[in-house]
Amino acid sequence: MKRLPVGIQTFRDIIQNDYLYVDKTDKIFDLVNNPKGVYFFSRPRRFGKSLLISTLNEIFEGEKELFKDLWIYKADYAWEKYPVVRIDFSRKKAENGKDLKGFILHQLENIAGKYGISLKHDQYDEAFDELLTKLSGINKVVVLIDEYDKPIIDNIENKELAIELREILKGFYTIIKACDEYIRFVLLTGVSKFSRAGVFSGLNNLKDISMNAGYSSLLGITRQEMVSCFKEHIDQFLESEGIDKSELIKKITYWYDGFCFSRSCEKVFNPFSMLLLFDNAEFSNYWFESATPSFLIKLIKGKDLDLSRLDGVKVDESAFSSYEIENLKVVPILFQTGYLTITGYDKERMEYTLAYPNFEVKNSMIKCLAEAYSYVERELVHGYAWKLIDALREHDFELFFDTLRVFFADIPYDLHINKEKYYQTIFYLIFSLIGLKVKAEVKTNKGRIDAVIIDKDIYIFEFKFNGDKDNALKQIRDKKYFEKYQGVGKEIYLFGVEFTDRNIGDWALEKL
Repeated sequence: MKRLPVGIQTFRDIIQNDYLYVDKTDKIFDLVNNPKGVYFFSRPRRFGKSLLISTLNEIFEGEKELFKDLWIYKADYAWEKYPVVRIDFSRKKAENGKDLKGFILHQLENIAGKYGISLKHDQYDEAFDELLTKLSGINKVVVLIDEYDKPIIDNIENKELAIELREILKGFYTIIKACDEYIRFVLLTGVSKFSRAGVFSGLNNLKDISMNAGYSSLLGITRQEMVSCFKEHIDQFLESEGIDKSELIKKITYWYDGFCFSRSCEKVFNPFSMLLLFDNAEFSNYWFESATPSFLIKLIKGKDLDLSRLDGVKVDESAFSSYEIENLKVVPILFQTGYLTITGYDKERMEYTLAYPNFEVKNSMIKCLAEAYSYVERELVHGYAWKLIDALREHDFELFFDTLRVFFADIPYDLHINKEKYYQTIFYLIFSLIGLKVKAEVKTNKGRIDAVIIDKDIYIFEFKFNGDKDNALKQIRDKKYFEKYQGVGKEIYLFGVEFTDRNIGDWALEKL
């Protein structure tokens, strides 16, 4: 059984040390076999972009023997050797413009030294031009840029600095177009896609393959790849899980599958979570916990979004095109960063449906949002959710409502909010979390808080803001919310609940 390359992003290390490598070289061949490819490819963090860059580096340096057990080895590829300019912007967090320019210049000088070239220019853009020109004396040049947008993303909350860094990167990337005659291949990878008028101004020959169906599984792990490449690891994992193989694969799929980057909706598993899952033989929120999306949470709160509409939001093509520092839009950023993914495409309407890709992302995101809106620490949200579930199952409804009050107790009194909408959001998050924990159906109406939890029994809630619990209960009866749940062999409990003075007040119960 091959070892898992946890934390290893260098293709040579993986091959030479006999780590597991999921062969993607058939798709890579389509890229490198193009005599003049200039590509942009975006994927969420920890999705294998750096490994892709490393693999391309070895191919363009003519290291054929590294690939002897892979698809591309037998393909009709010339294995010609090219000089490679490879820059990874994740290696440096730029504190200011001077920092970024210095980092770029230092990288260019190191590459020049590798090929026995000295650079006369000390301006980052001029030095890049000089390097490409001189390297072309060896052969056409390959340019590989990893995390092209990292300096901007690192400083996205400082708009003035982010714009300054964007302009520096624009000047750098423009040189690629200017030196087109010297170039054999270009790939820029990153998480976000800024508009051509932003970072890529002047680079009008750049082909964006991020949502190209032919490359939808270039990164990530397909179901077929998971079953075949990880077969021995799955068999080993079965021993600790105590379930049959089909159930285990179903559980892995529920937790980590679902990422889709094209209209064809070819789904892939998160590779980072998959490696850690089999390495630890334990289900956990690996990808999400590796970097909490604090900026996104702030952005969501600041935009006052209806969170109940996020999981299944409809968007057109323009939502994926790009975004600007000056006008950040939540849904495109959530898609590009992997917190939402494509779950459907309507060809007639040219409309996409976006939703959370899987349990790991949805569960973690809702916990994060619940913490942000209720001010209950995220580490405690999980425990309180289970306390609510246990209270319902034991019919200890006093405990249920006492626990529910915890989520509203610490909201700052002077918070300037649309109070009813803000509290409705918290209810939505709490009930969604309960539904995820027990894998139960939870329904909430848009515009008012009607929550239905279907577990061992059925619980229907109507909340009245500054209203009366008896009127809330009467509304359930009058509108017959319970009718569709009758005759399913479960007990039905109706709750009318008052919400007064910024928290849960009295409640009334009726059992059908």
